[in-house]
Amino acid sequence: MSQLCYNRGCGQRFDPSTNAEDSCTYHPGVPVFHDALKGCTKGLHNSEKPPEPVKPEVKTTSERKELAELKPKFQEHIIRAPKPVETINRPSPDEPMTSLQLKVSASLKQALDKLKLSSENEEEKKEEDSDEIKIGTSCKNGGCLKRERIFLKSFVFHQTFEGPQSTEEICIYHSGVPIFHEGMKYWSCCKRKTSDFNTFLSQEGCTTGTHVWTKKDAGKKVVPCRHDWHQTGGEVTISIYAKNSLPELSHVEANSTMLNIHIIFEGDKEFDRNVILWGVIDVKRSYVNMTATKIELTMRKAEPMLWANLELPIPKTQLKQNEDITDQE
Repeated sequence: MSQLCYNRGCGQRFDPSTNAEDSCTYHPGVPVFHDALKGCTKGLHNSEKPPEPVKPEVKTTSERKELAELKPKFQEHIIRAPKPVETINRPSPDEPMTSLQLKVSASLKQALDKLKLSSENEEEKKEEDSDEIKIGTSCKNGGCLKRERIFLKSFVFHQTFEGPQSTEEICIYHSGVPIFHEGMKYWSCCKRKTSDFNTFLSQEGCTTGTHVWTKKDAGKKVVPCRHDWHQTGGEVTISIYAKNSLPELSHVEANSTMLNIHIIFEGDKEFDRNVILWGVIDVKRSYVNMTATKIELTMRKAEPMLWANLELPIPKTQLKQNEDITDQE
């Protein structure tokens, strides 16, 4: 009576009485599915059926319940898809700006200490080489102006140094920074908006003080600086790769939807960036961490959600309007 051979790669029926050492051609190893090759070894046919594969263990009802209870805990960490930007409740961009806390790391303090001696020597050389203030030097404060009437017309000029008495005069200037946003131009300190550039330049200052004839950071070079950003469900972090930044000359201002970055680094380099944020942040819980190799701006989101981008895109209609205003100017 014929029997079925269970050797891998054979599967033929054979007569046990004629089963010889070379009757079966089979695979002694595990199956590999490639090119449908035939058996590679000869031997006796095998009539013993291999054992059934072990079935996976079935979870009990209680185990399945425990897994179901754990599932929501993992879902808490899943970041949902970003909302449409139109549905976000955005506070007014005219909210007052707040300076974010600067945290200076030990690595930056050590790096600045090493550079301090050489910096002091450079300052001494600059003081030795510097000349006296020349007549006609303009005040370095933003918006420090004087108005004169010539032939019945009013003209606006920068305040200039006319002698020692000029230092005693009161300076009326803008203490903030100029902002150009969606075709409008204004100073961050008083926010008198205008679309006309000449009107913006002639705006009288809102702060009183003393004239500054020599700018403290004169000679600074505004340079592009590599930067990127990443986010979690609750925070957005901007990394600015600037070495040896100077905390006393750098500042970051923010409100719920806007960010003004001003970084002085490597002695004479300057990085400025104004950002209109895609989402809304909690300014009180946001801060800046300054290290020897980079600056990290950590902003706490007002609502845990995924941002589609760091910056809010300007609508095409607004871009066209800005271009028209620029052409008119």
